[in-house]
Amino acid sequence: MVSELIVPRRFCGPPDTGNGGWTAGALAALDDADSPDNRCDSWPAIEVSLRRPPPLDTVLHVTEADGVLTAAVGGVTIATARRAERDLVEVDPVAPDVAAAAEASYPGLDFHPFPTCFACGTAREEGDGLRIFPGRTGAGPDGDRVAATWTPHPSLHEDWHVYVDEHPRASVAATWAALDCIGGWAGDLAERLMVLGRMTARIDDLPVIGEPHVVVGEGRGQEGRKTSTASTLYDGDGRVVATAEHTWIAVDPELFGGRTPLARS
Repeated sequence: MVSELIVPRRFCGPPDTGNGGWTAGALAALDDADSPDNRCDSWPAIEVSLRRPPPLDTVLHVTEADGVLTAAVGGVTIATARRAERDLVEVDPVAPDVAAAAEASYPGLDFHPFPTCFACGTAREEGDGLRIFPGRTGAGPDGDRVAATWTPHPSLHEDWHVYVDEHPRASVAATWAALDCIGGWAGDLAERLMVLGRMTARIDDLPVIGEPHVVVGEGRGQEGRKTSTASTLYDGDGRVVATAEHTWIAVDPELFGGRTPLARS
């Protein structure tokens, strides 16, 4: 298998590199071994490791060997993906009204290291970015629990798969993006700059365009430069749509064009 992957500038995280969740999801979507004729509504748990900052508007060549997908440019590995061999522990649900109320306390409204981030950036317009703004709703196992509401926009519609019903659904990459940054805000992103190093996600049912959802995240510990978090996406009826676990790596803001609280203007 040899294919190509491009991260359009719309899907940035830091200003000049791809959103980690969108990039990871786009690579995970190429795992179609169980999807004959492009018919798929769910994906197994897939672990994606981001080895380098994903470049924007650049052709990444994707190859497969021994069950591992590798996206590379110029011989340099950007990301790898493989089927996960473990179960993911879902984050407990939060009521839609509680999630909506929590958005007013989103730390990114006061200070955001990457305000143009596709998933959680405050500088993105409705319909362009996801504008998922999680606020604290309580304590998780080892950190905060945060939540936000999200209604997938029609621009996120993916039409290259055939689905089991007539409902248009958001793409795999957009679903991973929705599960991404909320984990950082449940960790310690408000205190130190972090980028996504690894993300494992399972999609049970792609989110329906135009229907309200709730995204919940929680911190699960910190060790050195690494922070562990998790997130789960629920539909309006409280059913699990997708869930993820993350490893975040603390980085030097100057390397990613980000700002730290000490550099606020």
